[in-house]
Amino acid sequence: MQAAIDVLGYERNEVASSLRTDRTSIIMLAIPDITNPFWPDVARGVQDHMDREGYAVVFANSDWEGQRERAFLRMARRSRFDAVLINPIEVTNEDLLATHIPTVLIGSREDYPDFDTVGSDSYGAITLALDHLFSLGHRRIGLIRGRRQNRRGQSRLTGYLDFLKAKGISPDERLIVETPFHQGGAQGMQHLLALEERPTAVAAANDELALGALQAAQTAGLQVPHDLSVVGLDDIYAASTSTPALTTVSKPKYEIGQKAAEFLLDRIHGRAPAQSRRHIYPCQLLVRHSTASPRM
Repeated sequence: MQAAIDVLGYERNEVASSLRTDRTSIIMLAIPDITNPFWPDVARGVQDHMDREGYAVVFANSDWEGQRERAFLRMARRSRFDAVLINPIEVTNEDLLATHIPTVLIGSREDYPDFDTVGSDSYGAITLALDHLFSLGHRRIGLIRGRRQNRRGQSRLTGYLDFLKAKGISPDERLIVETPFHQGGAQGMQHLLALEERPTAVAAANDELALGALQAAQTAGLQVPHDLSVVGLDDIYAASTSTPALTTVSKPKYEIGQKAAEFLLDRIHGRAPAQSRRHIYPCQLLVRHSTASPRM
């Protein structure tokens, strides 16, 4: 039989096969911002794992739009995708249940009790960054965060406020800047530098914002870290190649993608427990050259 197949050059009809098995061997990965350097490593982790199992991955970029996010879910259902990986922005636990598609969330979310979640400790990450600055002697610390924030961004703000209160420092709302992600770090830093009493250090909600802030400080004539310390979160590639190299908190992005894909395959093949699972990776502080003790 195999010899006849080889001679005739037979190729399997995947569409017909999917109708018989009720599987397409295609999954969707829906993310909010394809331009954010955090996501390529996550996506590579997902794709490498799914490739080994014979699955194709369709990438979908919601661009922070809830309407587009819902459209992706409808498309996944119409196209009979086997499963969905998603970093949700607006869709709710009930929205995802209504798709009747195996789904795993990427991110440290607690408001989706019916779904497996894989992510990193965002609250712990900002705490690591702030503790590093505090240990250097900084007490007036600014925070630059993205305006379009999901629950992960909120946990960073909560971590910032909780840390200051735990150290006996009254939070100054003037030191908290919300700004668009694109070019937002520079805008946020310009706002902080215009204050009568400037911060001695700035923490940013991600490296993209931190690098923009660093550049704005240098444009303003400040030397980092001699005049001002800057710390980011995520450890994207550019963080290690900037001048000075950015102190940041590393997240295991590739591993997050791998684990999310593993959880998804368990759901597809009925190997997962009935109760939802939650896997949150710890983060690691990487001290480079953008932080130092404040000038006295």
